Amino acid sequence: MQEQPRTPWAEDFPLHDFIENQDINWDYVLVCKPTSTDSPEEQKRQHYISVLLKKGFKTKKVRDGKVTFYGVRAPTDIFHKYVRLLHNPDKGHTSIESPVSPTSRIRIVHFILHNTAILFRGKEEKLQDLIKTQVFEAAFPLHTRKDQTREGLKKKWARWRDIIYVQPIEEIRAYYGEKVALYFAWLGWYTIMLLYAAVVGLIVFFYGFVHFDNSQISQEICTANNTLMCPLCDQNCPYWPLSDTCTYAKVTHLFDNEGTVFFAMFMAVWATVFLELWKRARANTVSGWNLYNWDEDEEELALELINDPECTIKKHEHSYWRSMAVLLGAAVVIAVLIGIAQALVIYRVVVTVSFMRSSWEFLREHANTAAVMSGAVLHYLTIVIMTKVNRVIAGYLCNLEKPRTFTERENSFTTKVFTFQFVTHFSSLFYVAFFLGRINGYPGNYVRIAGQWRLEECHPSGCITDLFIQMCVIMVLKQTLSNCVEYLSPYFSYKWRLMKDRRCRVHGEDGSEDSAAECWRTNYRLGAVHVFSLFDEFLEMVIQYSFTTIFVAAFPLAPVLAFLNNVLEIRLDAIKMTRLQRRFVPRKANDIGIWLQVLEAVGVLAVITNGLVIAVTSDFIPRLIYLYVYGPCANGNTEGINCLSGYVDSSLSVFYTKDFEDLTQVSRSLCTNVTECRYRDYRSAADYSFSTQFWHIFAARLGFLIVFEHVAVCIKFVAAWFVPDIPQRVENYNLDMKKQHLLEELRMIERSTEV
Repeated sequence: MQEQPRTPWAEDFPLHDFIENQDINWDYVLVCKPTSTDSPEEQKRQHYISVLLKKGFKTKKVRDGKVTFYGVRAPTDIFHKYVRLLHNPDKGHTSIESPVSPTSRIRIVHFILHNTAILFRGKEEKLQDLIKTQVFEAAFPLHTRKDQTREGLKKKWARWRDIIYVQPIEEIRAYYGEKVALYFAWLGWYTIMLLYAAVVGLIVFFYGFVHFDNSQISQEICTANNTLMCPLCDQNCPYWPLSDTCTYAKVTHLFDNEGTVFFAMFMAVWATVFLELWKRARANTVSGWNLYNWDEDEEELALELINDPECTIKKHEHSYWRSMAVLLGAAVVIAVLIGIAQALVIYRVVVTVSFMRSSWEFLREHANTAAVMSGAVLHYLTIVIMTKVNRVIAGYLCNLEKPRTFTERENSFTTKVFTFQFVTHFSSLFYVAFFLGRINGYPGNYVRIAGQWRLEECHPSGCITDLFIQMCVIMVLKQTLSNCVEYLSPYFSYKWRLMKDRRCRVHGEDGSEDSAAECWRTNYRLGAVHVFSLFDEFLEMVIQYSFTTIFVAAFPLAPVLAFLNNVLEIRLDAIKMTRLQRRFVPRKANDIGIWLQVLEAVGVLAVITNGLVIAVTSDFIPRLIYLYVYGPCANGNTEGINCLSGYVDSSLSVFYTKDFEDLTQVSRSLCTNVTECRYRDYRSAADYSFSTQFWHIFAARLGFLIVFEHVAVCIKFVAAWFVPDIPQRVENYNLDMKKQHLLEELRMIERSTEV
């Protein structure tokens, strides 16, 4: 019979060592730094352990000089209660010793440990509070050396050589729980679907590449030696020939060609089909796990009652004042993030002027491109910094809402962090896509910052290449650097701890070596995981999904980069979780939660954004209008004529140099006696008002946007209807299960009636 402590503050508090049974399977380990026996930390520690002992837990204390370990094992009756209350949710685990699965066992112990409270000096504290106040340094479940499932995952999953093989989802579920298994199932499905998008994106890209030198527009720009463009800055910038942008024009045609519209429409359908097929795959998977109708609230209530039958259940709460405070706080954060995006605009404006004045000729000639690329790098750095800030603010706003359950907290936190991260990542891209070159005015009437620096202009070949550069730099940096940090940081941290502790050995309280506790020490060396570790993985992938779909019309190679990244990401995460990090606390789940709604919202936004990119950012509409209204083929005669001949000249307006503002000081070193220059716009040479062609193009842009979005949305709805969310096999299986349950109830009623 277990000996009870005389007092929770006893200096020689008796703990069960179980040295005679070194093979006992411990559920959890608590770690702390040694302190004096009369310190408040030690008193809280012993008080917490005493409460666990009263609940029937077994404990074991081991010291190694630097830290102290407390092994914790829960009594079997807790798991029998769980099975009885929830009607055996873990079918197949019916032994007396282990009536639940190993993952459920860890989850139940984790819940009880984190909801066991002590009262110290009038203040109630739980395990998380004790960790914050350094009473305990860490608390984690164990990777065990003898676990065959983990060893199988190491051999079949967590190896680079297995990069092209299917993931063992059932084994992942058996070791890490349903939530982690569903994440990897979703990630695998997303990666497979990306392969189709990547192939189509490559076809569109190679279509543009084949016509790299054959585009009529590029040829006109490359031969426009006598077309003088207006200066790109105010401080002694010269007039420059349009032919200087020959290479830029050819590159633009790689991404702004006839295949762009098709690819944007394809990706709108792809996003819908991907989500609908995932819903079917998810239904098949969770049905096989007998979790299709699993009730999370019921399980959490059962765990609360198992932990304390007299507990007061926390009720759902809603406060309009708190909601208003959260909305106001979120609005302020979004305003700040948009302000940062505007600061990046100012940076590019100022840096462009500085590059124009540079003594380095190459930098001077490519000032706009250099400014865009450096701005993209700076944007990435702001993303890295604001990611940490956004998480802190989202956590604070989430606490204001006082969510009742962990899932409610996670959903609230997910919504806020994703919103903040989305604005951080995409606010600058939205500016480049839809405002760059459209709000800067025209020569003689430029819009200026602080009355001095004029806003950026679009390149004569269009703004879509600027958007491509911005997206390419951010995606490449984010995927390469983030993955390197994500993997190398825990790898080198683990190697450092391993090297530092290599000669240390663990000793029990009697000074003897304790080989059983070496497992605890091995786990302690691994990298720490926190409650939102899986959230970080989801967030990274959903942001990538946003890049892949939202501006894909400007960057058809985005699915290719995403596919290559994900192939590596799966194995990287597997190696990190299985070999470099402590064990995740397994959690039950029957879907990916609120992330599905986030993905659907991104899909709708992608349709709108890609329609705007084609209508506003691309030159697709101006080319069509010129082709059928203003070009040489407008009268129907197409023999021996390229119908886009003269398009470049028609897209450039004339400005008389006598009308320059006083702030514009043109360098006369290269060109003298220039009376007029050209600029990209559709304006009258007489009074610089918008021309008739501008209004034709504007009406066509608006009409195309309406038609494109309605067609795309209709196709999405048809695709969603055509691919049912739930396979009929799953529906029929659930119907049979309900029938069997009702028949069993009916037999019980008949037997009770006969008696």
